[in-house]
Amino acid sequence: MADHDISDALREQVADAVAQGTSLCISGGNSKAFYGHRTDRVNHHPLRVEEHRGITNYQPSELTLTARAGTPLADIRAELDAAGQMLPFDPPALDGVNGQVATLGGTLACGFSGPARPFAGSCRDYVLGTRIINGRAQSLRFGGEVMKNVAGYDLSRLMVGALGTFGVILDASLKVLPKPAVTRSFSAACSPEEALVFLHEKRMAYLPLTGASFHDGQLHYRLAGAISAVSDCAEQFHNALGGTENDGAHWDALREHTLPFFDDSRPLWRLAVPPGTGVFGLADTATSESDDMLIDWGGQQRWLLSEAEPAAIQQRARQLGGHATRFQRGDESVFQDIQPAERQLHERLKAAFDPKGLFNPGRLATGLS
Repeated sequence: MADHDISDALREQVADAVAQGTSLCISGGNSKAFYGHRTDRVNHHPLRVEEHRGITNYQPSELTLTARAGTPLADIRAELDAAGQMLPFDPPALDGVNGQVATLGGTLACGFSGPARPFAGSCRDYVLGTRIINGRAQSLRFGGEVMKNVAGYDLSRLMVGALGTFGVILDASLKVLPKPAVTRSFSAACSPEEALVFLHEKRMAYLPLTGASFHDGQLHYRLAGAISAVSDCAEQFHNALGGTENDGAHWDALREHTLPFFDDSRPLWRLAVPPGTGVFGLADTATSESDDMLIDWGGQQRWLLSEAEPAAIQQRARQLGGHATRFQRGDESVFQDIQPAERQLHERLKAAFDPKGLFNPGRLATGLS
């Protein structure tokens, strides 16, 4: 496993950018370059972080791991797997090679979580601390490397989902968890209405669900935990739904977007909606024939393939109490408009962390430095 510390070189590059007033485009493995606005990236100087890699502190007994931002997800997964542990938020690599290119820093910057997210928690929930380079070329550390050190203003979690706009992530400390004693996956035929009602009821019962999706007449669900709890839950679900047990390959394919659903030329949208939201389309109560929708996260995330106007999709998401992001296969990824109060908060944070607007200007939203 490669171990390479280039934090000093990265800080010097940022210092040069500060002195020259040039903007920087931060990248790691570049597996998620599609994500976020791209309109302002043309004239940026590249700041490559992928060589800054290596696991610097792993304490299996403390359930914590610290690694540099350029460390591939595959290296982290392998290290944890050898100790019978895992990243609970099940992060997608989206690099086509099982995390050999995707990096820890890029995962945190995008804030991505996999199918386990509504049951185990989000990427942000497992960040204990970070070390960054800010827009003054200063190296700053927030949080800590163990759970008892995390207190006060948790600025480290601001970096999750910020797309590098507040600083260059150098390393991060994460909480990890033991792998469950057993994991079993099942599928059953039902309608989307039946699937959503069933999943909402069962999720509220705090059963050992770690994945729940629906598409094309098939409900897929994953159970994980103690052997007895999983066995009892599997019997209960089978009595209600029928269906069959399978090898669980569905969940890796869903996480990495290699299911046939994602092999489509239409723009891909990610819609986040409140728990208990039923079946919906863009204009009425049913999905239109020209669109295709995959239900994930037990109903709280909907993947939508649609040629509809972005404004129409985002308006429909707002009506449902959620939001929509054009995830890929468009001119650029489109986020919903930032509200005035949110924009003001972002601008104040940006002024504190990156007063000259060096890092990834426009990546989160057009017009934001």
